[in-house]
Amino acid sequence: MRTAFYISDGTAITSEVFGHATLSLFPIEFKHITIPFVETIDKANDVKNQIDQCFSETGEKPLVFFTFVDHTLSDVIMSSQGECYDFLTVFSEKVQDTIKVEPVPRAHRTHSMHEKSYDFRIDAVNYALANDDGSNLKDYDEADIILVGVSRSGKTPTSLYLALQYGIKAANYPITEDDLDMLRLPKALQAYKQKLFGLTISPDRLAAIRNERMANSRYASLRQCRLEVREVEMLYKKMRIPFLSSTHFSVEEISAKIIAETGLERRKY
Repeated sequence: MRTAFYISDGTAITSEVFGHATLSLFPIEFKHITIPFVETIDKANDVKNQIDQCFSETGEKPLVFFTFVDHTLSDVIMSSQGECYDFLTVFSEKVQDTIKVEPVPRAHRTHSMHEKSYDFRIDAVNYALANDDGSNLKDYDEADIILVGVSRSGKTPTSLYLALQYGIKAANYPITEDDLDMLRLPKALQAYKQKLFGLTISPDRLAAIRNERMANSRYASLRQCRLEVREVEMLYKKMRIPFLSSTHFSVEEISAKIIAETGLERRKY
C-alpha cells in the first residue's frame, strides 16, 4: 500500500483537501499520514526522516502533499525521498503572473481564528446545537434555513456541517407521525415556510439506521419507514418544499447541494 503524507506549517487542512481530492481519482488504497504545525527546521527534519524511513521500508516513494509559507521548510521536505507536491507555490506563482501582485505569505492565514468568518461559524454552531430537533422554537426568525424530515434522515449532521463549515444558521425540526397523518406542516413551521428545506431517504437505508438505535422496534421496521418516507415526500410536494434524498450522499455533498439550490451565502473565508 502506497503512503501519502499531508504536511504543513499550519493545520494541514489545505494539504489534505488537495491531496485527498487528487488521490480519489486513483482506484487504489493509500495509507494517509497528516502532520500539521511543522514550524521549525528541526520538525521539518523529523518529518523528512519519517518520509525517508517509509521509502526505506517499502521501496516505494511516498507521495508528499505540502503547504509551507517558509521556503526553508519546503526545501527540507523537498530533499526527502518522497514524491513532493507543493500546491501553494505552483498556484500562487500563476496567480501572481496573472494579477501582477506579489503574494504576502503569512503562516496560519487560511485556517485560523483571525479569519473574518470565524465568529460567524462559532455563532452558527451554537445556534445549530440550541435549535436541534425542534428543541427551541423561539429563535427561528434568526435561521438561515430550517431542515425538516422524518427521524434519522440526516437533519442534525447536516445542520452542524452547514454551521461549522459555512457559518450558516441551520435549525432542524422532526416531522412526526401526527404531522404525516394530517399531511400538514406543524404549526411551529407555518410562519417559516420560505426557510424550509426537506430531507428524505430510502426506506431501506432508514430502517438500517433506525435498527442501530432501536433494533426490532416498530419505529425501525421497514413497513413503518416506507410509510413515513412516502408520506413526508407527499407533504413536501403538497407544500412545495424543496427537498433531496440523503441516501447516497455524504453530509458534505448534501450541504453543497442545499447551498446550490437555495443560494445561501457561504461564510467560509
